[in-house]
Amino acid sequence: MAELNLWRQRLGTVPESVWEHRGLDVLILADNDLTELSPRIGELGRLRTLDLGHNLLTAVPEEIPQVTDFLYLHDNRLTELPGSVARMDRLRYLNVGENQLSALVAPSGLVELRAQHNRITELPQDIGRLASLREVWLGGNEITRLPDSFAELGHLRVLELRDTALTEFPAQLAELPRLRHVDLRGTRVRELPEWVARMPSLEKLDLRWTGVESGGVLETLERQGCFTLR
Repeated sequence: MAELNLWRQRLGTVPESVWEHRGLDVLILADNDLTELSPRIGELGRLRTLDLGHNLLTAVPEEIPQVTDFLYLHDNRLTELPGSVARMDRLRYLNVGENQLSALVAPSGLVELRAQHNRITELPQDIGRLASLREVWLGGNEITRLPDSFAELGHLRVLELRDTALTEFPAQLAELPRLRHVDLRGTRVRELPEWVARMPSLEKLDLRWTGVESGGVLETLERQGCFTLR
């Protein structure tokens, strides 16, 4: 595997010579104070992993190649993602956390999605098409509800909604047979519906800094072996 690791080199800009490495599988440009990215990145058509995290990027060029495994864009100043990201059908992991995104773009083949601490108020209505999703991390956004199609994410194992604007335990979770961990810390959820005790795979439920008090549902979960935090 051909890799070029330029992590924390204080580059400021990406040297033009980087774009000559057309056989690269892995390119790491994290933590370099980058403010822009050349459209020439599209010349790196074999990339499996691209790490642009911890920079100062305000935009990503539409020419970004079809990364197949891991794409890190976290901790930048992005307000939107190019449409080409949505077309990365083979991408498995996407991290766009700690930006200024108001809308979420999610390729269909994702296994893990991290979009914490943005300005997202709602998820795509068709998020249920992401049939392979196993982990979703959305904490620190102003999300008030989940779309109905969220109930179609049958392979989901981990859901993190910490410090969002939720006021109710999402009803869509009742349809997720493999869901193991749910994090609702710091939300406005005040009570748990009875069906939560019947979630077949739930192993951990974090309710710290919410208004949920001890009661029958929590006691039932604990008897069943679910680790609850409140």
